[in-house]
Amino acid sequence: MRILLISQYFWPENFQINDIAIGLRDRGYDLTVLTGIPNYPGGKAFRGYTPFALRSESFNGIPIVRTPHFLRGRGRGRDLALNFLSFALSASLSTVSRLGKTFDVIFVYEPSPITVGLPAVLLKKLKKIPFVFWVQDLWPESLTATGAVRSPMIIRAVAEMVRFIYRHCDRILIQSRAFMEPIQKLGVDANRIYYLPNSAETLYSPIPPETARLPDVDWPVGFRILFAGNVGAAQDFPTILSAAETLKNYKDIHWMILGDGRMFDWVRQEVESRGLTRNVHLLGRFPVESMPHFFSLAEALLVTLKKDPIFSITIPSKVQAYLACGKPVIAALDGEGSRIINEAEAGVTCEAEDPQALVDGVMRVYNMSSEDRQKLGMKGRQYFEQNFEREKLIDRLSGWFDELKGQVI
Repeated sequence: MRILLISQYFWPENFQINDIAIGLRDRGYDLTVLTGIPNYPGGKAFRGYTPFALRSESFNGIPIVRTPHFLRGRGRGRDLALNFLSFALSASLSTVSRLGKTFDVIFVYEPSPITVGLPAVLLKKLKKIPFVFWVQDLWPESLTATGAVRSPMIIRAVAEMVRFIYRHCDRILIQSRAFMEPIQKLGVDANRIYYLPNSAETLYSPIPPETARLPDVDWPVGFRILFAGNVGAAQDFPTILSAAETLKNYKDIHWMILGDGRMFDWVRQEVESRGLTRNVHLLGRFPVESMPHFFSLAEALLVTLKKDPIFSITIPSKVQAYLACGKPVIAALDGEGSRIINEAEAGVTCEAEDPQALVDGVMRVYNMSSEDRQKLGMKGRQYFEQNFEREKLIDRLSGWFDELKGQVI
């Protein structure tokens, strides 16, 4: 079966879709990836790439067609709008001019923006190919939650575009069961919505701390709380820093921040102005392959989100990676993400945007014995294997592809 995977983000950018593509290839699918110029999250083209050059390459034997577009830049509203729309336009042109194959299924990965679905709609109309859309991020809700867009007129226009894209999907896959209701409210029949949660790459597994191999970083001794991922507005760093400030007299509690993003410079300035340089360590970005090694040397892994209805129904993808690595999780978020941690009995949770509650959660794990923390991690790993294991999810996905071949709504 020939599958066209459309994703604005792909290797060497670090997204789960890279691993899903390998899994589909291993199942015998003839996969081609249509994607953009790697520039996430820093907003600059990765070394060896230029924004407006046509390029073809391969990733683990999977052909990649890269289409030119404006980059994210500093992540301001105008930059992001140009980035989203230019990719949608350029990828739409590429579906006509550069893709010579006839495909059996179009598979779109949408962690944001929703505009990534527009090239698929065009190709479906031209070639009558089934279209599967994997929704990681709800629009227009996520635009208002992050404060990226405040204009009611723009929000209404985006909602109409979302309805248009959903209307042309043969199947909509959702990473959180709580996505079902808001998508149905946009006129989608429940029979076209299927639950496909995120997994984690096979490299995410428990590693004995004594075998961990870290890059050359300053790794302090003590109780290490590690946050890994995007340093952005949604991740609610004001709450993290307030909790760190409250606990700064505990010299052995260290907040380790792995990642980069729009808020990184602000976080660095706040760490300095609040006198937290001994407690909060901004390590920057590292290859995904090193993440399990970092995780293994942390006493707890931290996930946070702002308080907003859209975030309460979202499951941050780092949750699966954390559970897979068998470490206690401290979660300052509401809704689905919190429910999973509690259901797994894998750590402690508290409400979003409550610094004191986060402090209390940290102290609960801090005061546990190492044996009790190990038990939390083991339960998390067991829950991951039961609910998010990669091969089970790829089995489900490949079954849906096989069912759709030759069928178009």
